[in-house]
Amino acid sequence: MPPPPRKERADAQRNREAVLAAAEELFGAHGDPERVSMDDIAVAAGVGKGTLFRRFGDRLGLVKALVERRTEQLRADVVAGPPPLGPGAPADARALALLDALLTLKLDTRPLMLALESAGRGSPYDNDTYELWHAELTALLTEARGERDAAFLAHALLAAVRSDLIEHLTTHGTSPDHIRAGVTALTRATLRRP
Repeated sequence: MPPPPRKERADAQRNREAVLAAAEELFGAHGDPERVSMDDIAVAAGVGKGTLFRRFGDRLGLVKALVERRTEQLRADVVAGPPPLGPGAPADARALALLDALLTLKLDTRPLMLALESAGRGSPYDNDTYELWHAELTALLTEARGERDAAFLAHALLAAVRSDLIEHLTTHGTSPDHIRAGVTALTRATLRRP
């Protein structure tokens, strides 16, 4: 049996929160995490650079931590929250709610999500968050329309809410409402039994 996780010291927790708040503010103000230096974040948070690097490693580590914070509630709602996102609603309603929630998250955090999806291990599909959404959506598609092609269709639906596509569409004049309508139409068409 592994030992229980150590509780974070109060000062370490305060530093973590100060760094995340400073990073979120600076990333938002500059519109792109790449435009913000780790020095800027350390100064704004009132911590030393060593603390920043030990805790988060680099700018991408900070982006991941901020995205993790933003997705915690969404994950909890998917796993055990109220319908239509959580258990208890029909699979098609849950799939629609999940994709709408993901789209809202991507629209609300465009620079962070774009930075996260563009970095990492060489593929935007190679991360725990993507795997979670893909598994959940595959299960919902299997329940709604059968197992045939469910895993592929889950990838295709998640591609419709990728940050690079949303960035492209919004910078070329497509409104969030129009994007939302398109994602909903695509999801409904995909949910139909073959």
